[in-house]
Amino acid sequence: MSRPFSSRSSWNSGPTFKVNGKIRAREVRVIGIDGQQLGILPLSDAIRQAQALGVDLVEIAATANPPVCRIVDFGKFRYEQAKKDKESKKHQHANKVKEVQLSPQIDPHDFGVKLTHAIDFLCEDMKVKVTLKFRGREMAHKEFGFQQVQKFIVSLGPWGHPDFEPKLIGKGINAMISPLPRNKRARNPSETDQAPAIAQNGQSTPRPVKAPVVAKSEPNTPNFSNNPFAQLEGKVGS
Repeated sequence: MSRPFSSRSSWNSGPTFKVNGKIRAREVRVIGIDGQQLGILPLSDAIRQAQALGVDLVEIAATANPPVCRIVDFGKFRYEQAKKDKESKKHQHANKVKEVQLSPQIDPHDFGVKLTHAIDFLCEDMKVKVTLKFRGREMAHKEFGFQQVQKFIVSLGPWGHPDFEPKLIGKGINAMISPLPRNKRARNPSETDQAPAIAQNGQSTPRPVKAPVVAKSEPNTPNFSNNPFAQLEGKVGS
């Protein structure tokens, strides 16, 4: 008895491909298992050639005239397609740009929060656009703005590098930071127990780990080798 809904395989996202008897064209342009063009063949002949090799006939270009089919192991073909889709998504992810806004008089805590966000973006292979806008009389001291942007770039050194030097555009400073390659990039501090602490010079430093708490022992506990009260008792008795 047929089910009223589609099969589970059709729920998966991504392009679907017709295989063997599901192909509806009368003639197809066939690519052999070795990648060579076999020309235009009747569908039945193309399926017969694929079966003789123990593989499948997969329609890879349904909109072409005639449709293009490939003789290949369908399981291997799906694996290759999934790998290509994953790589293409990585490139799309790398093209994303996240903006982080600073100010010439930014609070150190806010500076640290924005730095943490920028590290997260770079560790996800995103570019970071740093913008700093001047307001009112702040334009008279643009050097403070450049100092903040440069400090931010230096702090992101283990995770990204600037595409160009900070530039003054209108009433603001812009800079673009690209992520370093994964094999040269530092680990994201948020993935560990050590959160980045921001020093006064703007560089991120690991927060010191707290020493384990040792339970205090009673002074009169037997077999207490290092009794801190031994010298005091001697002085009191003398």
